[in-house]
Amino acid sequence: MDVVDFLLTRQSNPHLGAPAPSNDDLLNILKAGNRVPDHAALLPWHFHVFTGQGLNKLSEVFLSALPADTEQAKRDKTEKMPFRAPMIIAVSSKTTPHPKVPNVEQVISAGCAVHAMQMMATALGYGAMWRTGDFAFSDIVKQKLSIDTNEEIVGFLYIGTPSKTLPQKPEKSLAGKVTYFR
Repeated sequence: MDVVDFLLTRQSNPHLGAPAPSNDDLLNILKAGNRVPDHAALLPWHFHVFTGQGLNKLSEVFLSALPADTEQAKRDKTEKMPFRAPMIIAVSSKTTPHPKVPNVEQVISAGCAVHAMQMMATALGYGAMWRTGDFAFSDIVKQKLSIDTNEEIVGFLYIGTPSKTLPQKPEKSLAGKVTYFR
């Protein structure tokens, strides 16, 4: 498949199992994230890779962020969340005060890193799903992962081998989404 077809047909797949990316594939995934547009070369991101026992740690972190009175069914669901894939890469912003590069641009760059890593994982034959959710905005989760509370978790990228083939989603309409100035 050429790159144009790849980009026009790519879709997320939440049905992910073992194996996780090999060390070589992980390195290429991380390199793709490190290659995104980055005004002033600030590298405004940090990658947190969870596999094996690291998924247990992430499960504990998520559980610690729940209010004490959370019902058991929600606690059980939360505990299992990191095990939806054999690898998760959490991407946080690492903004730096800069006279020409506002924080929002740096956070967007970190988001681009998630996207590039998702594209690379997919290009390598893995499935990937970019998730955020309440835990991406939790100061408790940030603290437990050594992320400053003034920084952002821009996503949790779940990566693994697709365990289910999904039907191709229909193309989204551009109607009302484009304004031309000619």
